[in-house]
This record gives sequence, C-alpha cells and structure tokens, in this order.
Amino acid sequence: MTQSKIVLLSCGSYNPPTNMHLRMFEIARDQLNRQGRFHVIGGIISPVHDNYGKKELISSTHRCALVRLALQDSDWIHLSDWECNQEGWLPTRQVLQYHQNKLNSCLNSNEMTGNKRSLSDSDVPQWIQQAQKFCQNNMSSIKVKLLCGGDLLESFGTPGLWKDCDIENIVGDHGLAVITRAGTDPLKFIYESDVLTKYQNNISLITEWISNEVSSTKIRRALRRGESVKYLLSNQLIDYIKNNGLYSALD
Repeated sequence: MTQSKIVLLSCGSYNPPTNMHLRMFEIARDQLNRQGRFHVIGGIISPVHDNYGKKELISSTHRCALVRLALQDSDWIHLSDWECNQEGWLPTRQVLQYHQNKLNSCLNSNEMTGNKRSLSDSDVPQWIQQAQKFCQNNMSSIKVKLLCGGDLLESFGTPGLWKDCDIENIVGDHGLAVITRAGTDPLKFIYESDVLTKYQNNISLITEWISNEVSSTKIRRALRRGESVKYLLSNQLIDYIKNNGLYSALD
C-alpha cells in the first residue's frame, strides 16, 4: 500500500498551550501511522491572530513564546507564526493553503536543483528550516491535513459559522484528522452533513482513549485564582507566565 505523506497542522488560540494540545499530535500520529494509509512526517502549530477577538486572548508575542517553550522537547512539531504576523484574522482555509503552498514550493525547488537548496534562505519560513525532513529525501508530495477536535467537526453544522466553500476546501482539498472522545458519535454527524459525507474518505477519526479534561480555559481560571497548574503545563511555561504577569489579572 502506498502511504500518503502528511503534515498535521493545528490552528487555535493556544492561550496558553497545554500538554493536551501536544498530546493531540502524538495521538494522531500514532493512529494515522498504524492505519497504514498515511505517514505523518511533521506537525505545525499555528496560533490565531490577535484580531480573532476571543475573550482573554493575550498577545500573540506571548502565545508564540509559550508555544516555543512547549515544543522544546519535540523533534517533529514546530511553530509557525505566519498567521499571527498577518494584518488581521484569516479563515482556517487560507492558513492551510499558505502552508500547503510553501511546502509545494520547497518541494518543487528541491526537484529543480537536485535537492541542494539551502533551507536557510530568507524566503524559507522558520518552521520549514526547523523541520528539514519536510523538504528532503526527494519527497514528491506532502499533504497538509488539519488536526482538530470533534467540536470543530460539529461546528461545521452551525448555521453561518463557516462558509460552504471553506468547508469544501478544508475537507475536500486538505482533509481532517479529528480527535474524538470515547462515547461520542462523529460518524452520525458526518452522515447528517451532505458535504462531510461527500468527502468522508478525507476525514480520519482518531479516538482519544485516555481522556483528559485539561483545557486552556480551566488553566486560565486556575491562574486567575492563584491556584497551582503544576503538571498541567511544563515548568518553563509556568515560569514564563509568572515572570510576565500573564493571566493573573483577567476579569
């Protein structure tokens, strides 16, 4: 069986990034590789732009710094700050397409130059420089797939929240790796959606058997109340949050 090489991309607030955010990548890679259809070669975290307007959203400067700290022990998941550095908020479709286009450009350049292009070139994003295996070993095709939770899949059914053309592009052109909880029924939701049924072969459902209810919202609440978040975040993240006075004075 020919395996499709994929990069998992996760969009979100990362406000702050938690251990469970990183576990999503590990769970997805394990199960996708085990299925035999895919070979996961990398992961990308793309924090949302400050103009997203979500309550309690701290500056992307701090959120990106926290993600970098969280990823210090990972050799395959990398930060992309491109979305944060745009003039305003962008829909998920455009974020996926940008990263896909950049990978395609890198691959095409390697084909034309005999795989000798330096990845330190100024026009090559840092997330590609950090993950050189994305663009080497003569890989001819890499697909960027959106990694998300079951709540995002269900949000596709919320009237007015997503443009139909965006759903078609995200699911049809890129595909989804959806982390679901034991006891939920994502197949029923896919069945009830015409567009998701049309592209159901592009949706990989990944069950999270070891459930954990840690969330950024609960961590912010604990920090606001002066409660310990040790073992929910790494010590480096806790120190950064404390040293920069983050989350402690939110209403």
